[in-house]
Amino acid sequence: MPLLRSAGQDVRVLSRTPHESRPGVEHVTADLSTGAGVGAAVTGVDTILHLAGSNKGDGEKTRTLVEAASAAGSPHLVYISVVGADRVPVTSGVDRAAFGYIAEKRAAELVVERSGLPWTTLRATQFHDLVLTLVQALSKLPVAPSFSGYRIQPVEAAEVADRLVELALADPAGLVPDLGGPRVYEVRDLLRTYLAAAGRRRPILSIRQPGAAARALREGAGTAPNRAVGHRTWEEFLADRVGARVAPASGR
Repeated sequence: MPLLRSAGQDVRVLSRTPHESRPGVEHVTADLSTGAGVGAAVTGVDTILHLAGSNKGDGEKTRTLVEAASAAGSPHLVYISVVGADRVPVTSGVDRAAFGYIAEKRAAELVVERSGLPWTTLRATQFHDLVLTLVQALSKLPVAPSFSGYRIQPVEAAEVADRLVELALADPAGLVPDLGGPRVYEVRDLLRTYLAAAGRRRPILSIRQPGAAARALREGAGTAPNRAVGHRTWEEFLADRVGARVAPASGR
């Protein structure tokens, strides 16, 4: 939002809970799950930044947004997705329980592509903050489990925001090149560096998850090493958020 305001843009924010508006930033209450208020929220806008995401129902929520946007005109729809949305097969119940978020992102991508609206989709790798939440949860256990072989390429959320604003201010471009962080790691290395930064000691137990989605992630389907254009490393992020510098984890 500050980036859009600094670019001279008026901003309208859609959320399910009321917030107070201020000059240049209008807050409207609407719900993509039910459609309530969505039509009014998108009326009169030139560009929609679709940033919502969850483990269930993203395709239908995106369809609700698209229908309202189409009725309101032909705004540029900019969508944030995840790297690997088209490469991680989420077919079984086991896969959906663990990786439903990826499947929902792909479902929403297809709705955007087929919407008839001018559109742009950016796929990004995993945000530093999401990875931090994951390793913090794993490290709370007496023995920290690690998903064996999973490759993760953490990226700074602010860098993704910069790119989204750039795309929102540009012409519709369809599916644009991925945005990945500067290095690819295995989960074990991310967990080890977090434990070192936090001053904790935990044995790490590698667990090999079954299923086609897990196999794809072990093969790097969720990474974009040829698009390692992010600058802030995982270790730099940890130093700021946890308060201790650590030696770089082994990465690619």
